[in-house]
Amino acid sequence: MSGTAPTRRAGARIRRRLLTALTSVAVLGAGLVAAEPAAASPSNGPTAIVSLGDSYISGEAGRWRGNSLTNSGGRDGTDRAWTGSAYDPALVYGATAANGCHRSDSAEVSSATGTGVQALVNLACSGATTANVFRSASGGQSYKGETPQADRLASVAAAYDVKAVALSVGGNDLGFAAIIEKCAKDYIVWYSYCHDDQQPVVDAKMNTVMNDVARSIDEVRAVMSAAGYGAGSYRIILQSYPSPIPRGGENRYAESGWSRVNTGGCPFWNKDSDWARDSLVPQIANRLRQVATAKGVEFLDLRDMLQGREVCATASKLVSSTQPTSATTSEWARWIDSTGTQGPVQESMHPNYYGQLGQGRCLALVYTAAPGGHHTCRNTPGTGTTGMYVMALP
Repeated sequence: MSGTAPTRRAGARIRRRLLTALTSVAVLGAGLVAAEPAAASPSNGPTAIVSLGDSYISGEAGRWRGNSLTNSGGRDGTDRAWTGSAYDPALVYGATAANGCHRSDSAEVSSATGTGVQALVNLACSGATTANVFRSASGGQSYKGETPQADRLASVAAAYDVKAVALSVGGNDLGFAAIIEKCAKDYIVWYSYCHDDQQPVVDAKMNTVMNDVARSIDEVRAVMSAAGYGAGSYRIILQSYPSPIPRGGENRYAESGWSRVNTGGCPFWNKDSDWARDSLVPQIANRLRQVATAKGVEFLDLRDMLQGREVCATASKLVSSTQPTSATTSEWARWIDSTGTQGPVQESMHPNYYGQLGQGRCLALVYTAAPGGHHTCRNTPGTGTTGMYVMALP
């Protein structure tokens, strides 16, 4: 492809920072956030909603309320890990700040309030794949020092009356992080597109990954059945992924130059952005919905959840000393930090604190809707996270 090449002087400076960051990009984002009471039967234990899967449901990037160019102190109020004198990620991620599972206090299930359910339990882990969901007895693998999520679900199912299991998985199996890294490097270093070579990679993996997502649902059902749950006594809600970047025409920074890198934190060409937003994310969502249909579970489509709130979106703004952090104006996704000084790179390109509050509202709305449906969840422009709404899919 061709494009206006950045100056060599600026390129050398930015490349060094971004390449260091990009080689460390973690995959998409298991443990309890609530203490387990004594064992109880499904009908007698406290009611619960449980989340399983990867970083998009674990709470990765929940540390951040929008994005700011300020690299010190509280970063204009965006950094929730700031104590007033130092940074303590455990304030947001608890004990999982240490192992990298990054289950934040604002994670989707933790933000799904108002349902009348007594406990909200997060077993998801940033970076998890379908193999980390499967039971050990079925070949499941431990991850980041934690046993497979289905095995942990068995303990929860025995202690709580689980009413719903929300599942977000498959993105890491498809290589989301590698795609982000490739597209960013193609923008920063090679001045070329990524979509033309990444689409065949995704296509080659898709059928296998969707089969493994379907198997993850089977694993959940096997655990629940073994714990004494009837097929209609709980719900499984499979969800898709939101796009953290906008379409090219909805990006507030010029395609050429370095503003998308060192100001906006969104180093992607327009054609690659359009591909991600209008092809890749919908492709994954459509295939996940097919799995949900085949397995007879509910589906929550989040492809448009961050519309207008993405990194670099024209409808949102960076936080600054004169532009305070706000759910109505700030971005709802974490940027790629070109300086490498604002927290771990694995937080990049995930729903942030506001995005997670929005996702939690989506989950709560779906849970309170009639069981068994497929829904899409979107935000209302100009409102905060309470403006989320769901619509039934045909």
